[in-house]
Amino acid sequence: MRGESINTSAFRACKDPRCPPSGCYDWPPSLTSLVYWPEPQSRSPRGLGAAVSEMASYFDEHDCEPLDPEREARTNILLEIARSLFISVDFEDLGLVVDWDHHLPPPAAKTAVESLPRTVIRGSRSELKCPVCLLEFEEEETAIEMPCHHFFHSNCILPWLSKTNSCPLCRHELPTDDDTYEEHKRDKARKQQEKHRLENLHGAMYT
Repeated sequence: MRGESINTSAFRACKDPRCPPSGCYDWPPSLTSLVYWPEPQSRSPRGLGAAVSEMASYFDEHDCEPLDPEREARTNILLEIARSLFISVDFEDLGLVVDWDHHLPPPAAKTAVESLPRTVIRGSRSELKCPVCLLEFEEEETAIEMPCHHFFHSNCILPWLSKTNSCPLCRHELPTDDDTYEEHKRDKARKQQEKHRLENLHGAMYT
């Protein structure tokens, strides 16, 4: 019964040769009817043969074969070789993955370039210089104005935007037609917002 102590003196040392060398204790007659004693499993060759037969029937039932140790070893070696090759492959060189933090951004979208305003240089603006060729604009000359309000000669900025999407002077970026790069920019903006949020939260806690 739970909560009741048992008098261990009621147990007798067991003399059954099947018991382990460390010995065990036989139950008193008053408790034997409450205990289920499982029959020991046979370890005879006959019992082993029965186990092998059962395993064979299992493989037959599931239409499979037991693993061959040599075949398994060869398979493991091939897997290790494949894993090593996969790790050593430079997916960036294959063009499958691009680290945009260390690469020039892709060209500006064609629609974005076509929508850039063309401005006629007049008055004080004639003293401005094109940041690419460093030549002054001539009076009544048409220049292309970037969203960052920097002016460029068309034959200076258009070839540049055909290679990358940013302003040569301040790196302000135009949209691109590259989906992976646009996703990279959105992810970068999300991380930056999260960083500012945590900084503001930290500042609010300690001020």
